Amino acid sequence: MFRGLSAVNLDAKGRLAIPMKYRQMLVDLCAGRLVATIDTEERCLLIYPLHEWEVIQAKIEALPSFNPSARRIQRLLIGHATDIDVDANGRILLSQPLREYAQLEKETILLGQGKKLELWSKDLWNSRRDDYIAEVNAPEVLPDELLNLSL
Repeated sequence: MFRGLSAVNLDAKGRLAIPMKYRQMLVDLCAGRLVATIDTEERCLLIYPLHEWEVIQAKIEALPSFNPSARRIQRLLIGHATDIDVDANGRILLSQPLREYAQLEKETILLGQGKKLELWSKDLWNSRRDDYIAEVNAPEVLPDELLNLSL
């Protein structure tokens, strides 16, 4: 569904134009209704079509609330989840807390990840991408499924 990398500028009000290649897909999939939340492992945002997020939220809510790790995930992911709509100009408005968490400024990277999009600060993405590329040469950290994948 979502794949590829797009450089997108964030304006001073926190608005971001969704790339044309995703706009019609988002209208068809979810009438432009999205949910953005934080990634608990990286300083980026996760952006889901509403119906995809609802499946994830139900699974998160089903986790045992007396388990400290599960409770942490519930608080972080659901607590930061924000409904956003694609406007008539194909833009979304990101809240200040989400922008601050992901350290988003003008230059951002929108990264397709199948059923969701990730939104990164350009500088953070470039640094993390370089880290990922450096890790490729360490096969002991790759899951067995990747070691057997032929490209």
